[in-house]
Amino acid sequence: MPSLPAERTGAAAWGAAAPEVELWLDYDPAVRELPGFALGRRTLAGPAQAEVTELHRAGVRCLRLTEPVRLCADAPAASARALMLLREATGQGLAVLWQAVCTDGCAARRRFHHLYPPELLTGAPPEVVADWRATYFPSKCVFRRGPGFVEVRDRRFGTLELFTVDEPGHLAQLDALAEGVEAGRLPDAVHRDFAEAGLIAEQAGRVWFLPMRVRRWPFPSLTV
Repeated sequence: MPSLPAERTGAAAWGAAAPEVELWLDYDPAVRELPGFALGRRTLAGPAQAEVTELHRAGVRCLRLTEPVRLCADAPAASARALMLLREATGQGLAVLWQAVCTDGCAARRRFHHLYPPELLTGAPPEVVADWRATYFPSKCVFRRGPGFVEVRDRRFGTLELFTVDEPGHLAQLDALAEGVEAGRLPDAVHRDFAEAGLIAEQAGRVWFLPMRVRRWPFPSLTV
């Protein structure tokens, strides 16, 4: 039997790596134990933004990722998709219960510290997850669209960093990057500029955008 092209097998692996979640209608652990607040488990096979938007509209306010999520560059497709789902859930204001795994030191570099903090971080010193929890706040790394540009506001590393994306070639890739672009399909200039700014992650052969969409300001905009 002839082998399938790598592109097709990679796409199949990505599609089969849909995260499974457990869902509740309330943030409070005590309330989640009451009858009617638990919605059971669901596999979220669609685009992360669409899936989380639908959950939020249905009243979901807390979800749990049922499998540990690897943060490192060698993370499998399941972890990459889970992280994108986590990005969208954080942006929608959902509480997320999850466990992270890091063995290459990447967690200490704060790349993912704008995401809802994990309950447990395996493979990293305790002070790394303690720092994540202590410094986390909503909208820590976000983007918003204007007419012909996108502005990114990033406080993952302490001070506010502002990036304005207005090159047509870069803007054209943002929607696809939200759900992960095959690394070989991303133009070199776009890949280089976003990587140098620390705005993308590359895992499982895909490149995806780290900042969250702004939906509402939790603080005055100059604070965020």
